[in-house]
Amino acid sequence: MKLLYLGNRLSKHGFNKTTIETLGFQLEQEGFHVYYASNKKSFPFRMLDMMWSVILYRKQVSYILIDTYSTKAFWYAFVCSQLARVLNIKYIPILHGGDLPNRLKNNPKLCQMVFANAYKNVAPSGYLKQAFENAGFTNVIHIPNSIEIDKYEFKARTELTPKLLWVRAFASIYNPKMAVKVLFELQRKYPNATLTMVGPDKDGSLQTTKAFAKSIGVAVNFTGQLAKEDWWQLASEHDIFINTTHFDNTPVSVMEAMALGLPVVSTNVGGIPYLLTDKENALLVPDNDDKAMAKVILDLLEDQEKVNLITRNARSFIAQMDWKAVKEEWKGVLKLERG
Repeated sequence: MKLLYLGNRLSKHGFNKTTIETLGFQLEQEGFHVYYASNKKSFPFRMLDMMWSVILYRKQVSYILIDTYSTKAFWYAFVCSQLARVLNIKYIPILHGGDLPNRLKNNPKLCQMVFANAYKNVAPSGYLKQAFENAGFTNVIHIPNSIEIDKYEFKARTELTPKLLWVRAFASIYNPKMAVKVLFELQRKYPNATLTMVGPDKDGSLQTTKAFAKSIGVAVNFTGQLAKEDWWQLASEHDIFINTTHFDNTPVSVMEAMALGLPVVSTNVGGIPYLLTDKENALLVPDNDDKAMAKVILDLLEDQEKVNLITRNARSFIAQMDWKAVKEEWKGVLKLERG
């Protein structure tokens, strides 16, 4: 079966790999023939490349998969879905944007045109599935983001230290400054506490975060973008993973941290409570509350039993999202023989 996959395929330009590169490769391994668009760095050229690909492959593909985000990249999904409708091609939006519920509220007519006419809408989180169903869409299914659990070596943290790790693109939506504030709070009690921040710049937030850290007198290790294998190795040298985002869906970096045995402390926003359960497989705090995050980390540093509990539970929970299980869901949607 042949598919066309539309999304931001930009890793060769220094950006993090997105689902088009991970899921696309996994589908190829399962026997699908996948065409891709687009790796053009410029937004207008990327849009044109996607539109041209829809026209070029219109008679060859059975479905078009469209990575669908909530902000600027939403317009790829809108334009290409309407082109697919004109050409009578089945399309499947894959819902990534943690702020998509606001898009549903603010642009109901546009969203109706995109999502009501889709063959299926795939929600990686229960959060987005519920939001779309609440908005009246009945063609929504939940297929979680997946990882290949065997690739992740679980490290038990037997003596927790205040070595923090943050992995995300530097963008205001992910609130990187909060991580620096958390470190500042921790250093009041643990002067040797450290923070490593991994990820490329997306909207200028890397420089503003660096400047902010300097202004309050804390030293942060900024690595820039790293390959997955490199940050997995880095994870073995850290003891706590923090996620400071304002909005979220099901962040793969958080899933990976759970698989690696890092206790996760996160803001309780968007799809996070559908992925993380407070005091069971992670610790959750209110949005933008650096003092609350610092406090739960301080408590965690003194409670080895809690560390053991949440890290074991996290690994068991994430094992349910292994590709071996998730691929069967995709085969079912794409009408390929299961096996």
